[in-house]
Amino acid sequence: MSVHDEKGVAPATFSEIAKRAGVGVATVGRHFPTLGDLIRACGAHVWQEMRPPVAEAAPAVFAGAATTRERLGRLVEEIDAFYARGALRLALASRDRELVPELDQFLGAVEAGVRAMVGEALSAANPSERMLEVANAMMSFPVWSAFDRLGLPAAELIRLRTDLLACALEVADAP
Repeated sequence: MSVHDEKGVAPATFSEIAKRAGVGVATVGRHFPTLGDLIRACGAHVWQEMRPPVAEAAPAVFAGAATTRERLGRLVEEIDAFYARGALRLALASRDRELVPELDQFLGAVEAGVRAMVGEALSAANPSERMLEVANAMMSFPVWSAFDRLGLPAAELIRLRTDLLACALEVADAP
């Protein structure tokens, strides 16, 4: 995992991984016959460390939130905290996504969790498909990354992203 963290998944070689682990390439190959096997094993650890959003957790995140505005704030706070935990690995996985099918599957699962959180956050507002699309775009990792580069304090970033999300949803269905 440290080789992947330093180089990315696609550029890392079995020989580099073996050298870092202090074993022979054949040993790595016995444990992980394919790159996909290695990535799935690392991905299971990464999933536990990053704790991505999952559909089953969405109702609890928004429990007791009375207004749409409060639900949007919780959504941004939850997703931003996840992105902050996994920023390096999400950026590397995104970069290599087209090259490694297992990364595409991993990121697809992450995106499904974000979509579930967005859907739950907006469920009381009876959102249109367009509103859901806009909210999902606003809550994407690339958008978060662009705002993160501003270097704002976390609380200010959450407030700003919540305000922008609320504004975007107000005009999402406008002709």
